[in-house]
Amino acid sequence: MPQRRKQEALNARLDHRSPLVFDTRELGRSPGALKRLSRSIEAPGDLGIEMIGVRKGATVELDLRLESVMEGVLVTGTARAPLTGECVRCLEPLGRELEAEFQEMYSYPDADDRSRTADTGDDAEEEDTLFLEDDLFDLEPVLRDAVVLSLPLQPVCQEDCPGLCPECGVRLADDPDHHHQEAVDIRWAALQGLAETVQDGEKDNTPRASGDDPQEK
Repeated sequence: MPQRRKQEALNARLDHRSPLVFDTRELGRSPGALKRLSRSIEAPGDLGIEMIGVRKGATVELDLRLESVMEGVLVTGTARAPLTGECVRCLEPLGRELEAEFQEMYSYPDADDRSRTADTGDDAEEEDTLFLEDDLFDLEPVLRDAVVLSLPLQPVCQEDCPGLCPECGVRLADDPDHHHQEAVDIRWAALQGLAETVQDGEKDNTPRASGDDPQEK
């Protein structure tokens, strides 16, 4: 999973006006309490990988389920967004729809440390733990991880895309019969000429039948 930023940066001064910051006060702290919500947001920048991703400003549809548990709030959700990119074989633009699912626990700041780290003493695990801040949580790092992990590493316009001609760069899907005459390796050209000369000499030295000799009387 892509490495998240440190916890201090993740939860520093959350702004309730941010489209990816959610308020859990209406949910309360009673274990088992549920709340469902949907929200359309503009995609933040860098939501993807080199060849494909969600364009900045594109609409991302979020469906969330918030559940109050002993340790905090369990967030389960689905994100849907349009993807844009290019085929790794023929470099043609491509577009498709992304659907990414995710689930994350946001712990209460005053939750028992033992319940958060399961007595492992693993500092890395504690660093990755997400916390509520004034009953708010930031979904952006979770959304970013979910989207990136759902992307194809080698996006193609179609599964059997033949790619580009290695000699001239033409897109082979547009010209299935495209081909080039086989070039003669210059290293063999001299040998090929010598072989033809030897063959011609052998023909000239082939004995003729006596009846074919023009000098015979």
